[in-house]
Amino acid sequence: MHPYNRLPSSGHNSPSPPHSPLRSPRYRQNRSSKASSGRFINQPGRTLIQRIAWHLLSVLIRRQGFFLFAPLLYISGMLLYMGSGSFPDDRLPIIPRHFAPGSRYRSPQLYEKLRPEMDADNSSTDAISTVWKHSFSAYKGGEWRPCVNTSSGVLPESNGYIYVEANGGLNQQRTSICNAVAVAGYLNATLLIPNFHFHSIWRDPSKFGDIYDEDYFISSLENDVRVVNKIPEYLMERFDRNMTNVYNFRIKAWSPISYYKDAVLPRLLEEKVIRISPFANRLSFDSPPAVQRLRCMANYKALRFSSPILTLGETLVVRMKERSANYGGKYISVHLRFEEDMVAFSCCEFDGGAQEKVDMTEARERGWKGKFNKPGRVIRPGANRINGKCPLTPLEVGLMLRGMGFDKNSVIYLASGKIYDAERTMAPLLEMFPNLITKEMIATDEELAPYKNYSSRMAAIDYTVCLHSEVFVTTQGGNFPHFLMGHRRYLNGGHSKTIRPDKRKLALIFDNPKIGWKTFKRQLLSMRSHSDSKGFELKRPNDSIYTFPCPDCMCQTNKSEDSRTSLAT
Repeated sequence: MHPYNRLPSSGHNSPSPPHSPLRSPRYRQNRSSKASSGRFINQPGRTLIQRIAWHLLSVLIRRQGFFLFAPLLYISGMLLYMGSGSFPDDRLPIIPRHFAPGSRYRSPQLYEKLRPEMDADNSSTDAISTVWKHSFSAYKGGEWRPCVNTSSGVLPESNGYIYVEANGGLNQQRTSICNAVAVAGYLNATLLIPNFHFHSIWRDPSKFGDIYDEDYFISSLENDVRVVNKIPEYLMERFDRNMTNVYNFRIKAWSPISYYKDAVLPRLLEEKVIRISPFANRLSFDSPPAVQRLRCMANYKALRFSSPILTLGETLVVRMKERSANYGGKYISVHLRFEEDMVAFSCCEFDGGAQEKVDMTEARERGWKGKFNKPGRVIRPGANRINGKCPLTPLEVGLMLRGMGFDKNSVIYLASGKIYDAERTMAPLLEMFPNLITKEMIATDEELAPYKNYSSRMAAIDYTVCLHSEVFVTTQGGNFPHFLMGHRRYLNGGHSKTIRPDKRKLALIFDNPKIGWKTFKRQLLSMRSHSDSKGFELKRPNDSIYTFPCPDCMCQTNKSEDSRTSLAT
């Protein structure tokens, strides 16, 4: 009988494989003779040490698994060796640290290197008059102009009331307002004037009417969307006159308009009053033409700043044009994001030393309470800089603009909050551009007094002055520049007239201590030219209509209304 394997396979015993054939007698005889002679043969010509080494090597070869532990044994031996003795500090090996290009903040050193050549450069032409070279009429067959149709008819009976809470800063709230108008119009609902949610970062208790002209907003939309500032009393009695008792929809970000029709409308018809909170970014950018038209109407026609803000903003525009009379009334506006909270949130390192680290740690804990200290979270300042995620410092903004050809006498309006460590960080920018102006410098204390403790109202003043500048420079992204770019396109024939620097390239340029002024300037002029060519852009899928109003909010002057690709009423 054949022996059987003790480990069953598929529930059956299987016979063991047959024995291997015996080796040849000659081989067996030769092998047995070696074995009988013993393992330590005193072969002539070999010393005792050689025989021991040969034996160890043969053991290692037969036990190949030993090699898996060889690196561990080697490292352990090195650690024991290094720990067994002490070395003087001056004899310790120094291993140079290699930094990836663009990972360090070395702009101050670059400024000191380039400053003599920068100041001696007299080759700059009138950059502010020649910055925009791309023809308006040459893009996509013609110049673009505002083109938003309004309805002319009686609205059908309302399906109910929609109440939204707009969260965030000035322009995130603006997104919520425009989207709320679009949703209310699409659902044939009545929109209650949006409520502004108090944010721990912005800390602005302003209401809708404090920032925008409420009566103008309601009247501008009266033929398209009903807007009221109060829900009828008989409906509020059902909810004990408390909006928190109203059913609240928790809607996912970027939901399509079809969701509102399928999920929100039935509940609206049932309840007659619904609440959506929060509402920022709760509507997809890609929507049917009828929805896009309402967004355009809300943003570019209905939303007008309140009379006090608008009056002061326009007054500052006039003063800026007077200051820049030598440049034909053209001035540059710069949106600088170097406030303490922005620097802290970016997790980038600059040249503030130990005090900067303390300030940023405290700011992160104050604003985001443990978000940056979660287990497993690693902050990589160098990687952030390489990826273009660090806000430009005032010094870097100055270097960039001088490299782009704007001379020392250019008139600049600086839109920003409270700059971090302003006395130190702003000094180089003021050296490069002595005609730099802020709203605090061009407005009187009496004019600014009603707005000083309200960040959104101050931002609205900045928005107005930046909107009418010849050149707008964005340095960090965010809702403020995105809305401004779209609004400037709407007013300037489709061109944003905006400089959008490539911060990844800037990180490499600013971290190059060997670069000369001519090479530096050539690369920055190329970046400026790229911003010019990208001034005209059509909206693509998933792009914001508030940044790219063409073709949804604009049409071309050389094409008939019938052939428009923009909105249908």
